[in-house]
Order: sequence, then C-alpha cells, then structure tokens
Amino acid sequence: MFEKTGHRLSESAKRQDSEWKSFVDTIRKHPQIAFDRHVSHFFEIYKDRSPEDGPPQIWQPDPEQSNRSNLFQLMQKLSLDSYENLHAWSVLDRAAFWEKIIQELKIAITRYPEVIYDGREGVEDCLWLPEARMNIVDSCFQAPPNNPALILGKEETQRHEIVTYGSLECMTNRFANGLRNHGFKEGDCVALYMPMNFECVAAYLGTIRAGCCVVSIADSFQPPEVKKRLDLSQSKAIVTVPSFRRGGKAFQLYEKAKKAEAPTAIVLPPAENESVELRTCDLSWNDFLSDAETFDSVAGDPYRTTNILFSSGTTGAPKAIPWTHLTPIKCAMDGRYHQDIRVSDRVCWPTNIGWMMGPWLVYATLINGATAALYEGAPHQDGFIRFVQNAGVTVLGVIPSLVKAWRSEPTLNESDWSGVRLFSSTGEPSNQEDYLWLMSQSGYRAPVIEYCGGTEIGGGYITGSVLQPASPATFTTPALGLDFVLLDARGKEVKQGDMGEVFLIPPSIGLSQKLLNKDHHEEYYAGCPVGPEGTVLRRHGDQIYRMARNFYKARGRADDTMNLGGIKVAAPEIESIANGHDAVYESAAVSIPQGGEGREQLVLFVVLSNKRDETQLLTELNQLIAAKLNPLFKIFKLVITQELAKTASHKVMRRELRRQFLEKPDSYRTS
Repeated sequence: MFEKTGHRLSESAKRQDSEWKSFVDTIRKHPQIAFDRHVSHFFEIYKDRSPEDGPPQIWQPDPEQSNRSNLFQLMQKLSLDSYENLHAWSVLDRAAFWEKIIQELKIAITRYPEVIYDGREGVEDCLWLPEARMNIVDSCFQAPPNNPALILGKEETQRHEIVTYGSLECMTNRFANGLRNHGFKEGDCVALYMPMNFECVAAYLGTIRAGCCVVSIADSFQPPEVKKRLDLSQSKAIVTVPSFRRGGKAFQLYEKAKKAEAPTAIVLPPAENESVELRTCDLSWNDFLSDAETFDSVAGDPYRTTNILFSSGTTGAPKAIPWTHLTPIKCAMDGRYHQDIRVSDRVCWPTNIGWMMGPWLVYATLINGATAALYEGAPHQDGFIRFVQNAGVTVLGVIPSLVKAWRSEPTLNESDWSGVRLFSSTGEPSNQEDYLWLMSQSGYRAPVIEYCGGTEIGGGYITGSVLQPASPATFTTPALGLDFVLLDARGKEVKQGDMGEVFLIPPSIGLSQKLLNKDHHEEYYAGCPVGPEGTVLRRHGDQIYRMARNFYKARGRADDTMNLGGIKVAAPEIESIANGHDAVYESAAVSIPQGGEGREQLVLFVVLSNKRDETQLLTELNQLIAAKLNPLFKIFKLVITQELAKTASHKVMRRELRRQFLEKPDSYRTS
C-alpha cells in the first residue's frame, strides 16, 4: 500500500541532483550538445547513487508551474497540503473522492443519484451512482462549440485540419440519427474497424449517444481475429474504410472485413484514385448519415455497456471487457490529474480505437475540454514527428518501442518539441536511457508520466504526477482513487528493494465488474490472498519492483500474457499458430525485456518434427503469425531445442524457459 517514506535524501544524493541540474542548465544554453554526452554525464554523476536514495530525480516540479496544475487546484479546494495526503484521502473516502471528481469534471447526469456509492453487496458487486440516469457523450460536448476538438494529420501531407466541438457534435448526431433511421435498436453492437480519424470519433460517440454499443477492433487485425470479435459481440454492423496508408503501405480493411464475413458494412468514401464495389448489404458512409444535425441522447442506467474491448487472457482466448457510462469518468479523471490535461492542451497519443487508449484519448481529452491530435499514418516516421511540432502538441503519449524508433530518426534533430510540456508513457515497461533521451527533447522541461493499468481498469493503477519528481522509466504513485499491494509468492507484502505481484484494492469507478464471455470472479478474485486489515484484493498480474523514496519500476507480467509492441497476447495464441507448421512438433512462447529492461520481445522455443533450415523456418513462422494473428508480432529469437521444460503433469514451464534464456542467452543455438 502507498506509504510515505521517512528517509531523507543523503548529502551525496543532493550533490548528485545538483550536479545534474547544473548540467541541464548548460544543455539549455547549448542545445547542440550531442545526446551521447548527456548519457555519459548521467552515468558519471549517478554512478554511486545509493539504493536508499531512490533513482536519479531528473525532473523536479517547478513551483510556479505546479501552482497552475489541476492537481494543485484540487488540493487547494480540499485544503490539503501535499499530494500524499490527497491520495490518502482519495482511497480512505472513495465515495467522497469520486463525488468530487464528478463535480470537477462536470459530468452530465440527467437524474442525480441519492448516494454516490452503494457497497452493501460487497466490493465485487457494488453500485456506483445507483438509480442515476445519464449518457456519457453529453459530457464530451460541454466546451464552447467554436473551440477545437480535433486536429487531424495524415501521412501523405504536412497540412493539418481542425475540427471544432460544434462540427464534431454535428457529425456525431448525424451518425446517431443514421443508426435510428436504419433500424438499429438500443443495445445493438456496431463494430469500428478503422484508423483513428474524424469519422471514427464521430461514429464512436454517435453509437453511444444513440444507446448502442461500440465494438472496438484494431485496424492491424487479420480476418480470423476480426471474425472472432464480431461473433463474440454479435455485431449488427461494422464501420470501416476501403483502405488507409501507414508507413507507405496500403491496408485494405474493407476487403478484410468481407473475408471476416462481417455484417452490414458502413464504408467511408474511397480515396480519389481508388474505387470500391460494395456488397448489396453494405452502405456508403454518405448514404448512411442522416441530414438531421440534432439528437437527444438516450439516457439510462450508468451500467449499460457502451463499448466492448478485448484483452488476451492467460488461456489465450480474448476477454470481452465491457465499458459502461461510468468507465470514461476514470479516463477523464486520470487525464485531468495525472496527465494534467487542461483546456488549452493539444493531446496526442498514437493509438487505435481497437485498444483502450483510443477510447481513453477521446474521453480524457473531450471531457476535459481540450483538443485531441490524431495522426493517420506511421507514428515512428518523420511525418508524425513533424505533425507533433506543426499541430502544437503539448501533451504527448508514447510507448517505449516508439521512443526507441524516434531516437534513430535523424529528422527529429531538425524538429522542435519544446512545446511539449508533458510526456506520458504506457503499454510496455520503459528503458531508462531511451526515456532520458525523450526528456532531453524538451530540454528536460517536460516530465515523463509513466502510466500503467489495463482495459479492465479504464485507465491506470500506478502512474506519476506533476507534483512529484520524475526519474526515467519509473512510477511514483498509485493512481488517485485506487490503491494496491505488492505481494510475494507467500502472500506477504514486499519490502523496499523487493519485487512483488500487483493486487488491486477495490472498489473504484472504472474497475470492471463483469466479463461478457468469462467468469469475472474467477478471473480477478478467486484464490486471491486477503489484503491488509482483511481487505478484499483483486488480481491484476503485473510484477512491480519497489524502490526507495516511493518509486516503482515495472517488471512485466506474472502470468503467461505477453505485451508485444503495446499489445497484450497470451502465449498459447502464438503457440497454437506455430504448432500448425509442418516442421514444428511443439513450441513455447515467452517474452524477454530487451537488454534487461524496456520493451518485451518474443522468444519462441521449438521442438522440430522434421529438419528445416532455421532461417527459412523463422521467416515462415513470422509469416504465419502475421497472417493469422497480428503482423506487429515478430519473433526476436527462434530457439531450436530437443525438449521443453515441463512439470510432472506435462505442463510447459514458460517461466523456467524464460529464466534459463535470460541467465545464459549465448548458450542457446538461436536464429
């Protein structure tokens, strides 16, 4: 559980931090200093850092800037004198905290409840806002209609387009009216299989405003995965595009939707040099839209499902996780107080509507009255780098693999990211040196707010804040309104300097309370140890290293779910595809952190059924995984072995294989 350390920073540590501050002052005066010198100075200054002093504090809050933060303003209203006291209050009186958040966010509620929280049935089956009536989309359109809601960029052009809140709401209403006019009923599911653009956001919000449910499907998925999600959700329609470009390549989404045997498709107009022939059951976007530009939101129970997202479980089958009208309150709260999103901000986070950060970005930006910057194209290339600068992005979300790619992109040296006042990172464990580089792009003026959570949380459980120091690749606090414990294999809370498995302490707005295709209790609560003072604990599965001075570091998953390129995938999903190859007798998939930390990479252990050239086999397995699962997944190392480590009951011991590889990677005959 979060506790304030009493250890004072040593004189040696103070001297180190002072030396670093002096070096940063030099960098700001001489920005041409190569980053290699930043790195050498960093390691020279901090080479003798004591673990008791915590990690290097590369960024310190500026009092003048801090006083303008959303967090400080909230503390002023609550007469609290420290962030630690704010967090403590947020978990000791959760009903009062979330009531205050609802007021601060100005959440639109048609019928306000008599109580905020009803816990008579226990934390698993508690009720937030019982008897309330609302539609969360109403909370997304409280900014003045002439304010910018979206800034849109595309790979093939350096120009960007601005969409106002009024224009976005008009298109949202036209889509909602289109659903009604074409016979869709409340509760019907509409899948979105498209890049994040103006039409995507309007279709997302319009579906929910009409009382229907969005089914989120990542635009990188192949037809078998698309079909699986359409079938699980029983979707009545799918919104897609003929094609879009990313990294100079065209991706034919409408063709993939047809191969997935999708229901009625609502297809956006093709590009100028492109033609598309629709099935008889399909509709063009323009024919589907209504001319009516107003729509009365369908208000109802806050627990109605608004969005079905999918996350891999430890068994390999995707979990169908429902978001409700309550989940966006968590998104918006995190964005307001942990990412410090303000009305004047332009927020960019390379993501997709198929993953939770797509809907998160919509809510965290629009409910807070800010502007979402959406780029249609490859975020690792120079076009995106120019977009960040030209669109005036002030809050930039990243994933570690992107940061690594940007470091090798010469164009970034010609760009000016000094307008970015805050970075935030999620999706994968971070690498210290890469994130030192990222902070250098703002002259170390912008912190990196590490942010880790999950689809079933609606946001983060561990993160950072602008009122606390930042150290590359570390966290500083549990998220407001939520708490956790780190337990060892015996169920005992770990001490400073140890690593433990994360168990959340419910309840919280945003936490899932059901799954659509699995037993929620079995997935998250069954077999969990009892927490401090007998509290109910909820399984999450991450491993976190507890450092001194309330810093934390992510250490990957405790179960067999991997996180490859920011996408969760279960080991059995990859193994089932690999085992389908005629040269593979059996396989085991594990992930390893690159260089001991940072993004996870896939290592595939294979027992052969017949001889095959290893280079050819690697190519063929990558092709299979790309075609049947996701082209973003790549095998980092292919290990040919005589047998797999197994238990007495013949279960593959993936953790043991991972441990062996990390201990002696050079002893394996790898591709």
